[in-house]
Amino acid sequence: MTDYFEVDRLAEDIAKIYASQLAVSLFKVNKNKNPSKEEFRNTVIDFMKQFEYSLDKFPDTEEGVKFKHHCRELFQRELDIVKTGKNKEVEKRHKYYTEYN
Repeated sequence: MTDYFEVDRLAEDIAKIYASQLAVSLFKVNKNKNPSKEEFRNTVIDFMKQFEYSLDKFPDTEEGVKFKHHCRELFQRELDIVKTGKNKEVEKRHKYYTEYN
């Protein structure tokens, strides 16, 4: 199997460095200083799902299809981790935002 190290790293970090930061920004813009954990997680997930649009850029060749399949499985696992509250960085970001903002 082809090594997709770059996208594997992206999947590990997308919630921490992209989606949770945008979620905090959205709550700030909307002046919501106390989103529930579920609301925060769902907003993070919404931003993470935007990655799906990036996959449309890849061709429907044999290698492109393998890559997209790999990415979808990988990101689904990461979405599940966030949804169940097992992403420590997302949980930490929610706590920091609601307690210290």
